[in-house]
Amino acid sequence: MYHKKRYVGDVNLHKILKSKRGISPILATLLLIVIAVAAIVVTYAWVITFTGSTTGQAGIILVKTNVYYNGTHIVIDVKNTGTNNAKIQTVYIGTSEGSLLPQTASYDPSTKIVNANGGTIKITVAYPNTIGTRYYFKIDPELGPSLAFNEVRT
Repeated sequence: MYHKKRYVGDVNLHKILKSKRGISPILATLLLIVIAVAAIVVTYAWVITFTGSTTGQAGIILVKTNVYYNGTHIVIDVKNTGTNNAKIQTVYIGTSEGSLLPQTASYDPSTKIVNANGGTIKITVAYPNTIGTRYYFKIDPELGPSLAFNEVRT
């Protein structure tokens, strides 16, 4: 029986479809190595980017150690348990989370810097306060996470 040969350009389609040959084992091995190396490089770049952004912030960990009230002022003691120095940027106080307003404060030390590894700072804010009222606080450093807390004045 006569089979009509099909041609695509100068290539015999029938021969291509019936061919039992594949790529050589050496070429297949090289191709797998190239794919594996590319996957490793992409994963490494992602991990380095991810850890670089999170460890830069993790070096500053602010913790409230005490709050003092005297009717006209509130004094907040803040400790930095992180590994990087923190500079306080803004202090917010309000009677609800939605009413936090930036406050003018004095700092001890006046540089607003809380040293790493247990350094402390005393923040004094002129803010009228009354016994039995819940106050909300948020302290923002220039870098790193904010310190937010609330408590009732006793």
